[in-house]
Amino acid sequence: MKFPVKPLGLAAGLLLAATAALAQAPAANPLDAVPDKMPFDIPYGPPISAEKALVLIVAANAESKQRGWKMNLAVVDAGGNLVAFLRETGSQVASIAISQHKARAAVQFRRETKLFEAGIQNGLNYMITLDGVIGSRGGIPIVDNGQIVGAIGVSGGTGSQDEVIAKAGAAAYR
Repeated sequence: MKFPVKPLGLAAGLLLAATAALAQAPAANPLDAVPDKMPFDIPYGPPISAEKALVLIVAANAESKQRGWKMNLAVVDAGGNLVAFLRETGSQVASIAISQHKARAAVQFRRETKLFEAGIQNGLNYMITLDGVIGSRGGIPIVDNGQIVGAIGVSGGTGSQDEVIAKAGAAAYR
């Protein structure tokens, strides 16, 4: 006896088979891509001077005072060593270490800490396994003549507030 094949049943069967095949195929991992050039390949230069570090702190402090935000401000040299620091009156105590961590991460990884935050939020969770990473904006490398001389780190507000103050400090480096 012959059973007629219904077109809808055939289409459903093909769709089910295709879905099963796709479910078994591994998804392409974007981390498998091999770039031609090394990303963030900015050479380290001579360390920022204490005088220049203070200029960054003063500029960041002026911006935070103007906005009424209480922040902790840290500047590190090209080796990640603390050169200047200011804890504004009333800023949260936890942000002392966080501001310094942001500055160190920015100089050690040669990129803004905002990129770690974005990567983690976009599913690149391997980043949290890297020593020294901080997934929060507010750490910005200081570049002079194409070389990293230090970084500024700010903490005390939201990540976006920290970033605004860090950018004001970084912009004072001339």
